[in-house]
Amino acid sequence: MTRRYSLAIAGGGQLARMMQQAAIPLGIDVRLLAEGPDVSAAQVIPDHTVGDYRDLDTLLRFVDGADALTFDHEHVPTRHLDALAEKVAVRPGSAALRFAQDKAEMRARMRELGVACPAFAVADTSEALAAFGEEQGWPIIAKTSRGGYDGKGVWKLDGPHEAGLPFEDLPETSAGERVRIVAEEFIDFARELSVIVVRSPSGQVVAYPISETIQDNGICVETVTPAPGLDGEVAAGLQEMAVRIATELGVVGVLAVELMEARDGRIVVNELAMRPHNTGHWSIDGALTSQFENHLRAVLDLPLGSPSLRSEVVVMTNVLGGAEEDLTGALQHVFARDREARVHLYGKEVKPGRKVGHVTCLGTDVDDVRRRARHAANYLMGDPDA
Repeated sequence: MTRRYSLAIAGGGQLARMMQQAAIPLGIDVRLLAEGPDVSAAQVIPDHTVGDYRDLDTLLRFVDGADALTFDHEHVPTRHLDALAEKVAVRPGSAALRFAQDKAEMRARMRELGVACPAFAVADTSEALAAFGEEQGWPIIAKTSRGGYDGKGVWKLDGPHEAGLPFEDLPETSAGERVRIVAEEFIDFARELSVIVVRSPSGQVVAYPISETIQDNGICVETVTPAPGLDGEVAAGLQEMAVRIATELGVVGVLAVELMEARDGRIVVNELAMRPHNTGHWSIDGALTSQFENHLRAVLDLPLGSPSLRSEVVVMTNVLGGAEEDLTGALQHVFARDREARVHLYGKEVKPGRKVGHVTCLGTDVDDVRRRARHAANYLMGDPDA
């Protein structure tokens, strides 16, 4: 009887949906633990269970018989991961994933490894936060150590009179883990960059070309790959740094290293993510092997595929919920105007500012490719004249 890989994915968002897309041609059986019956990934993965990822018994039943467990998000309680590892290969495992789950631990570990980061301190009181600001100079950045994403749980503080803001109604996580405030030096950055690397349990690692990322209110709205104007030696050094981080932390699967390129020339690590990442969505259509396929190959310990570009320039523009509610109907215009545009819709209800899809365009001229991707995305957002 032919053996088939069985992969369990916790979390039913668009990342799991795109993992299923990558799994189909590889003959991988995917099962899903979803937050609800109609979430993005549950629409396309028949073998799905609706359950609470915070409940250990639910997780243990869900992974029974699977070859590996991986994640659509990083919120499965850390304490559950070791118990799960006794039953299934958890990838990435708790020893690595905790550095993506907790920014305070991540910053401390990066400092141990000598990786360039903003100056930081853990501040447990508003007084400690204000003292950090006085030492570093205002403004400063404050972040919750756990749980924040897409600009949530992040504050730019302009002076000591604002030091109490992050502590107002500071929550515990849904799993009861302590949330702390991490104070960071404010980086006057010229642009943001992202390095995507993928590592397998056997130690094979591949690195994708570096992307420039454009953010709006803390949300990634566009990526340009390769990052325009980035010196080749600098790019190679950043890829080597990301590979070293993945190796030192024992990451299995995708590691996204988000970077800030400061106006003074420094490039520092901003965030780590240990799952397929929005800044790597371009790879579905723009790379020989997408980040999603390589993530699946890695967690099942299959040889990794080439991350090389299919075109000189690849631009990915996110589609955020806007005035257009009939996304499928809007495809008529998008494809009539640009037959080479690639559209990915996530099956989500359109809500203002919500990520509901993305557009990818390929070509040779950055400005032209960016214009095409933006027009298609803007049309899908209900702004046909943009």
